[in-house]
Amino acid sequence: MNTLQALFLSILQGASELFPVSSLGHAVVWPALLHWHVHENGPGFLPFLVMLHLGTATALLTYFWRDWWELAQGVLGLGTAHAIAESRRVFWLIVIATLPAVLVGFVFEHVLRRLFGAPMLVALMLVGNGILLALVEKLRGHTPRKSLAALNQTDALLIGCWQCLALIPGFSRSGATIAGGLMRGIDHEGAAHFSFLIATPIILGATVLEVPKLRHHDIAPGLWHLSILGAVVAGLVAWASTAFLMRWFKQDDSTRLTPFAAYCVIFGIAAFGFLALT
Repeated sequence: MNTLQALFLSILQGASELFPVSSLGHAVVWPALLHWHVHENGPGFLPFLVMLHLGTATALLTYFWRDWWELAQGVLGLGTAHAIAESRRVFWLIVIATLPAVLVGFVFEHVLRRLFGAPMLVALMLVGNGILLALVEKLRGHTPRKSLAALNQTDALLIGCWQCLALIPGFSRSGATIAGGLMRGIDHEGAAHFSFLIATPIILGATVLEVPKLRHHDIAPGLWHLSILGAVVAGLVAWASTAFLMRWFKQDDSTRLTPFAAYCVIFGIAAFGFLALT
C-alpha cells in the first residue's frame, strides 16, 4: 500500500463510517474497482485498520465531548440528583444498544469476514442498504416524532438489533441505527445523535480487540508512518462528516435519508456491473 492509497482509504473511512453508506462496503468494493491488491484481513493491513478506527473514534469523542463528560459525571455521581439520574439513564441505553452487535459479532465473526473477499456480493449489499433506507423513510410516515430524551430501554435494544445489520459489509452501521431510531418514532436529529453516541464504544471496542494481534506480526516502520497519517486524515474527515450530518438531520424531519439511499443503489448497481464485466 502506497501513500496515495492510504490517503484515499483514510478519507473513505472517515466519511463512510458516519455517512449511512457503509464504510465496510466501500472498503471492499473500491479497492476491487481500482484493482488495488489490498487485503483487509491480512496482517499487513492490520495496523492501518486499527489506526483508522482510532482516528474515527477520537473524532466522535471530540465532537460529542460534552455528552461524554456529562455521562462520566453521572456515572461517578457528580452533579445534581436529576443530572445524575438522566446521565445514568442515557449511559445504560448506550450499553443496551451496544450489546446485540457485540454478541452477534463475536459468534459470527469468522463467517462475516469471508465477505471481504466477495466485492460483487458486497456491491449488491450496498443496493440492499439503499433500499432499506428508502423503505424506512416511506414506512415511518409523517406522524409527530419524539425527541431523543424520550428514548427508553426497549427502543435502545431494538436499535441495537438493527445495528447488527452493519456486521454485513455493504450495510451501514449509522444507516441501520438511524433507521432503527426512526422506526421507534425518534426524529432524524435524535436518531442520528444516538447513532453516533453508540458508534464510539463499538469502534473503540473493535480497535482494542485488534491491538493484541499486532504483537504476533512484524510490522514494517513505513507501514506505521502510513497508519499514523491515516489516523489523522480519517479523524479530521470523520469530525467534518459528523458536523455536516448533525446539521443535515437537524434541518427538517422528512426524507433526510433519501439522497443516501439513492447513492447506495446507483453506486452498488454500477459497481456490480463493472466488476462483472472486468
